[in-house]
Amino acid sequence: MIRMMNRLRHVAIAGALGLLWAPVPSLEAQSGVASQVARRPLKKGDPELKKILTPIQYAVTQRDATETPFRNEYWDNHEPGIYVDVVSGEPLFSSLDKYDSGTGWPSFTRPLETKNIRTKTDRTLFMERIEIRSARADSHLGHLFDDGPAPAGLRYCMNSAAMRFIPVARLAAEGYGKYLPLFQKRAGK
Repeated sequence: MIRMMNRLRHVAIAGALGLLWAPVPSLEAQSGVASQVARRPLKKGDPELKKILTPIQYAVTQRDATETPFRNEYWDNHEPGIYVDVVSGEPLFSSLDKYDSGTGWPSFTRPLETKNIRTKTDRTLFMERIEIRSARADSHLGHLFDDGPAPAGLRYCMNSAAMRFIPVARLAAEGYGKYLPLFQKRAGK
């Protein structure tokens, strides 16, 4: 019951902030913009980011915004692949660790590369939460909650706009070929 209350509170807060009706950029629009950024790693505060990122990507990664639940690109994505930081291209999460948390945001049980994320205490919205940021670009990604599935009980609740999804078929072509064995192992190859 406490887990459900935490999830509902998170959805209610996003709605109260007026983000429920924010436009959702298409997958093509997000991927195209993100590809430009990932080829040219930038850091927080770089004036180029405002020109390259979509408005929602900029708001989330640079201004710590939260996108709309159930109206974002990856909450319901079930394709195998990895998720990278839209700004730096740092590998963040794998579809192998993604699950349906019922919150409307992409949720993962663990990061793909722990060295590529960092945590920070977030005391906004009258509560204390653990914020997740990318290590290199300092992009706001989402938050970490302790209401995830066993064994660790963690839920990395991320914003789609902060990530770019790379399907397994494109991993090698985009420079992430070292992650292919994870998916081959899962497929029983």
